[in-house]
Amino acid sequence: MKRREFLSATAGAAWLPGAYAQPKTRRVGLIGSGWYGKCDLLRLIQVEPVEVVSLCDVDKRMLKEAGEIVASRQASKQQPRLHADYREMLKEKDLDIVIVATPDHWHALPMIEAVKAGADVYVQKPISVDIAEGQAMLEAARKYKRVVQVGTQRRSTPHLMEAREQILKQDKLGKIGLVEIYCYYHMRARTNPPDTAPPDYLDYEMWTGPAPMRPYNELVHPRRWRAFMEYGNGIMGDMCIHMLDMVRWMLDLGWPKRVSSAGGILVEKSSKANISDTQSATFDFGDLQVVWQHRTYGHPPDPKYPWGATFYGDKGTLKASVMSYDFAPMEKGGQAIHKDVTYELEQYPEDKTEKDLERHVAPAIRVHMKDFLAAIDKRSRPVADIEQGHISTASCILANMSMQLGRTLAWDEAKGRILGDEEANKLLRRPYRKPWAHPEPGKV
Repeated sequence: MKRREFLSATAGAAWLPGAYAQPKTRRVGLIGSGWYGKCDLLRLIQVEPVEVVSLCDVDKRMLKEAGEIVASRQASKQQPRLHADYREMLKEKDLDIVIVATPDHWHALPMIEAVKAGADVYVQKPISVDIAEGQAMLEAARKYKRVVQVGTQRRSTPHLMEAREQILKQDKLGKIGLVEIYCYYHMRARTNPPDTAPPDYLDYEMWTGPAPMRPYNELVHPRRWRAFMEYGNGIMGDMCIHMLDMVRWMLDLGWPKRVSSAGGILVEKSSKANISDTQSATFDFGDLQVVWQHRTYGHPPDPKYPWGATFYGDKGTLKASVMSYDFAPMEKGGQAIHKDVTYELEQYPEDKTEKDLERHVAPAIRVHMKDFLAAIDKRSRPVADIEQGHISTASCILANMSMQLGRTLAWDEAKGRILGDEEANKLLRRPYRKPWAHPEPGKV
């Protein structure tokens, strides 16, 4: 066959139903190349042969290390471009997918700019540090018709998916009136190191970005910025969001009608950390109460479930966590059910040696990434769509606002405001440090 005839034949075959066509390799960029940024990106590489073309971080050492790791793990063995400013990275407009895995105070602006640049986005939880940011992020995703998956991967955790289908959907709990969610990890910083000059490999001005400028302290970077309310929403925004989102997904819940919370720094008063060490919150869904509690000292009530959820129904009780679930029926002689977390260390041997990887969470991230990719292909809503992430994030922020103000807050879902409380509504938007401008709902 002559070359012209061959090209003509193969061109025609591409239009035939079922004809083979080489799928386009998705081009990926990562903003925030620290701990969880690498965890998310490397799981994506495991489930699809993407090409990671760009990495961005304000820490030169972290960025260089991530570039080397990615080059060793992706099929092409190519070194990604390295950027210190996400705006320069997105200016290329050559990315199909952007992962945003920065500290919480840096989620909103990069995510909005990424969807404007035409990328679908995987953004870490909580999606925002204030509610107005989340509203603008949701609006941007819809306006630019982008798929946005939030890193609330309990929705993709295999044993929790099983519990949802086999226990809750099969009505094994009966009528549920109360769900307790909780975290008893000793995860709050307890030390009080002196402030110092930032290290020369970190652009601390850019790292701080729109957040208030604090003197640099070793507690801030890397990873321990969660000790400060300037950059996030404390344990409520870090750990409660996962369990609240899991409960909402398992029970098909929307917005809570009212949120109340109390607590503060009641025990660990000597640390520089300014997040609460003790906090309880009630998310009122009408005929269902979801009650959160965290404390960073003492023993958990159940050592097997230091971070999880307990569903109480009139037919039985379900305990669920990242590590397992346990169903106990009320009926005498009924069958209890236990299931442990799924590990995939043999299927994905990289998991065995990857630094700082939560090996029990890796399978969930992979399922979450597969769901994200399927939604991109179908142009549909992923399991942890940005709207679901916004509801769970905003609910936790409302709890912190309630604790701060000392009163219950009633949420108007339609208007996106707190009912009858203008003082509280002023807290829906945090002030941004200049020259950064807060994203405004209605103007994205």
